[in-house]
Amino acid sequence: MSSHFQYNDGGRAETGRKGYTSDCVARSVAIASGLPYQEVYDRMAEGNATQRRSKHDKGKRVRTASHGISVKRKWFKDYMRELGFEWTPTMEVGSGCKVHLKSDELPEGRLVCKVSKHVTAVIDGVINDTYDCSRDGTRCVYGYWALKRGESRKTLTPH
Repeated sequence: MSSHFQYNDGGRAETGRKGYTSDCVARSVAIASGLPYQEVYDRMAEGNATQRRSKHDKGKRVRTASHGISVKRKWFKDYMRELGFEWTPTMEVGSGCKVHLKSDELPEGRLVCKVSKHVTAVIDGVINDTYDCSRDGTRCVYGYWALKRGESRKTLTPH
């Protein structure tokens, strides 16, 4: 069974932002954690601006989360653990796809799922995003951050 879809921008429009941008990580974390979009966005922008340079970095640092977030960075992983999330990898190099973006292949709960070139929130099997990114249940999930029960900082409510 493929996942259901619910349009959810994570509170982005409420902050006055318009148009398309590459803020899927900030949106997904805001949705799954129940935190305000602006709070998550600001934290990610700060992480982006202060992260250690890699050999692939070009240009100057900009304090933004609108041009993507590297979810492989230590600061991002530390932030997710601080929020009460736990990482579960679902794919290894050369292993092939074992978990798809489908409700019957993902656990119940509040998830931030890493898929190819995108990150999306899934709450109890329902994709919460600005579009249905499931590719009819064929999109491979590389891994997901699951909010541990009783670990939330706030009462979680969808935006």
